[in-house]
Amino acid sequence: MATLQPAERVKALEERLGTTFPRPELGLTALTHKSWINEHRGEGFQDNERLEFLGDAVLNLAVGHRLMERFPQMKEGELTPLRARIVNEEGLSRIARRLGLGELLQLGRGEELSGGREKSSLLANALEAVFAAVYLGSGLEPVMGLVDRHFAEALEGVAQALSRQDYKTKLQEAAQDRLKLTPRYQIVSEVGPDHEKIFEVEVMLGSDVYARATGRSKKDAEQTAAHGALVLLDRGEKPGQGAAAPPDPGTLNPGTPGAAGQAPAPVPGPKDDTPA
Repeated sequence: MATLQPAERVKALEERLGTTFPRPELGLTALTHKSWINEHRGEGFQDNERLEFLGDAVLNLAVGHRLMERFPQMKEGELTPLRARIVNEEGLSRIARRLGLGELLQLGRGEELSGGREKSSLLANALEAVFAAVYLGSGLEPVMGLVDRHFAEALEGVAQALSRQDYKTKLQEAAQDRLKLTPRYQIVSEVGPDHEKIFEVEVMLGSDVYARATGRSKKDAEQTAAHGALVLLDRGEKPGQGAAAPPDPGTLNPGTPGAAGQAPAPVPGPKDDTPA
């Protein structure tokens, strides 16, 4: 891609984004790093730093808008960290790599040799510049469409994470409201090497163990155990008062080895009919 002409770079960017630039010069500016300008002074080009500045605000606006729509009950203090989990260097560079943005950039020789096309900071900045170029050329509506297309995975990931995190919060609220008790979590066992450790956690309400669950992290195991305990509370049951259905597998954290909503009661052995 290093031999592409400027117009070819913009055309390739349009195809990958799924949009067009009414002002192609803005698309080219978004792809132009300051190191390239330093080697091509007087040729009438601009670097993407000003677009990067605007693009940061544009992305925060667009992603913030989608978060407000998705979570209408959330307050500002809850929405802000969610947006920060999406609009950050790691998240933006991941999307930029998916688009192959690095190979379309105009970089100076020194930046090229130092691996600039793979630098997370450079890729994230370039993606912000691209969104600013779309905004300046076409307005906010196409930007929202690009967010829906290219940030869908990130937005869904936030929603899934919130769904998992809610179980502990919901259990605490339900336990305090119905039993005047606060859930307590403790690790039952840790199995496996450090990089593949499986945690087993139990959750207690008072002196009763309401649920046990396993997970690849203590946090995941606690969330799944909380779900299991919540099943019992919602049924108005205590451990041993009937079989509580285990958590729906669709709600478990991906990669969780398994979970049990309640430790099973001992199974009685076969009846002895031998005459006394």
